[in-house]
Amino acid sequence: MTGASGFSVSGYGPERSVWARLFARDSLARRLDWPILLSAITLSVIGAALVYSATRNRTELNQGDPYYFLVRHLLNTGIGFALMIATVWLGHRTLRTAVPILYGLSVFLILLVLTPLGATINGSHAWIKLPGGFSLQPSEFVKITIILGMAMLLAARVDAGDKPYPDHRTVLQALGLATVPILIVLLMPDLGSVMVMVIIVLGVLLASGASNRWVLGLIGTGAAGAIAVWQLGVLDEYQINRFAAFANPELDPAGVGYNTNQARIAIGSGGLFGTGLGNGSQTTGQFVPEQQTDFVFTVAGEELGFLGAGLILLLLGIVLWRACRIARETTELYGTIVAAGIIAWFAFQSFENVGMTLGIMPVAGLPLPFVSYGGSSMFAVWVAVGLLQSIRVQRPMSA
Repeated sequence: MTGASGFSVSGYGPERSVWARLFARDSLARRLDWPILLSAITLSVIGAALVYSATRNRTELNQGDPYYFLVRHLLNTGIGFALMIATVWLGHRTLRTAVPILYGLSVFLILLVLTPLGATINGSHAWIKLPGGFSLQPSEFVKITIILGMAMLLAARVDAGDKPYPDHRTVLQALGLATVPILIVLLMPDLGSVMVMVIIVLGVLLASGASNRWVLGLIGTGAAGAIAVWQLGVLDEYQINRFAAFANPELDPAGVGYNTNQARIAIGSGGLFGTGLGNGSQTTGQFVPEQQTDFVFTVAGEELGFLGAGLILLLLGIVLWRACRIARETTELYGTIVAAGIIAWFAFQSFENVGMTLGIMPVAGLPLPFVSYGGSSMFAVWVAVGLLQSIRVQRPMSA
């Protein structure tokens, strides 16, 4: 019997051990990229510890239960892991045929954010409130549909053997597909997610083999668009203040520069080995806002020290390294583009999240993949891992 993703799940004699069946050459377990999987799991576990440390004393947030955020983080991780398994089982090629439906659904959900159903959390109007105290951030899933949609268009004629690389008309169609949700997210405004989506588009174009003129043109258009957004007053005041604080770290240290100043103090106080989990004065004193989400890396820097924070970066590096190998080894352009889009997404979002805590990037409200608390972001990154695993599982064994 063969699953939707194309791997064999039977055909072994009863005399073979379970272990031999599990790791036989054509088995799913043998084909999975274990460094990515184990690194992602380890990051999520480390994230659970950091989230617990950051929220156990926050009675105004945890409803009096010190394990409130820990349990929900682990639940989010479990759901994300199940979504990864489902993605591997369906296969990225099967999802390719469902792109129009997934794209339409994601655009519909981000449009709902602009209706009275939308909610503002931490200054960003990018959420949909759900019953039971849950919330959904549709822009996290838009990142996936942009990758899949652009890959479907750009690779269609190349994988069919009709073209050696995407032509100009195809590139325009792919850019149009990405522009619609990006503009909607910009209206929220959720500038952090827009930045990630633009980087994803760049990564996808570079991997597709499209003319470099498109990449240079997109960079120029992005720069012009950023100036226009600033001049037209699209950004909210809090977003303008974030950029002002980044440009001048000494600007209003008790106001707009407070978050980044406290973040640097927390990371700097950790030293080489850290103060120990739960013993960070900045964390227990609640000096750094949003430590369970956007500023979770400050907990690692303070309580786990340089070595613990470095471990997080090392694990993220392993995920990116193995994703690059998957992109290089697949024999179809569609798989290469999907993997490249995920690489661009994870790399930029990780750099932005860590960079803003160190003061080398503006505060943009982006979670650290696998580590930060948040259901939507956790679900999205695990689906992305499922796509990477599917690309690897379905490649020829000789690759």
